[in-house]
Amino acid sequence: MDETFVDGNRPGIFGRGAAGKTLVAGAIERRGEGFGRARLQVIADASSASLSDFIRAHVSPGRHSPGMGGPPYPRAAAAIEVHNVKASSQPAHLSLPGVHLLFSLSKRILEGTYQGSVLPERLRGYLDELVFRFNRRNSQTRGLLFFRLLESAVAGAPAPYKPGRHPPHAKGRPVPPWTPHTLPRTLAGTPLKRPWPTP
Repeated sequence: MDETFVDGNRPGIFGRGAAGKTLVAGAIERRGEGFGRARLQVIADASSASLSDFIRAHVSPGRHSPGMGGPPYPRAAAAIEVHNVKASSQPAHLSLPGVHLLFSLSKRILEGTYQGSVLPERLRGYLDELVFRFNRRNSQTRGLLFFRLLESAVAGAPAPYKPGRHPPHAKGRPVPPWTPHTLPRTLAGTPLKRPWPTP
């Protein structure tokens, strides 16, 4: 797991002191040589409290969690075993290839497909869509995939769009608080009895 800033290049302070950007935490499973399911979440800051909330929501207790190992991580990760990759001589994208691949994909989609016009208050929805697609990239059951998409759309809260009400792009915009929501169920379910033949 690691964190990244989203909102393009801005002049001024680099790193965690950057103003006007949105901080996103990410985590991804390691499965042998590949990667499993992923999680992305907007967080208010890189404090131990924010990271603890993310860890509790998305990482099972007792798991090994390679992370950058900054000061907030040891206090945040009481229920998991943390491996500090900052102490190694490798750069972060080599030590944590999975989560940095996830960050790279998300930024390419936000800057390419959506042309960088995603507002911070709408970022959570776009990240949820990316995670939904990523976690089901190898799905062989198209019908169940579509069913899960409909299920998520019906269960989710409406996000109305009102034209002409875009807030000005200003530094230091407040990040909306993260509220817990249910994650879509897995696709690994018992096949339902259908009236048509299955391959």
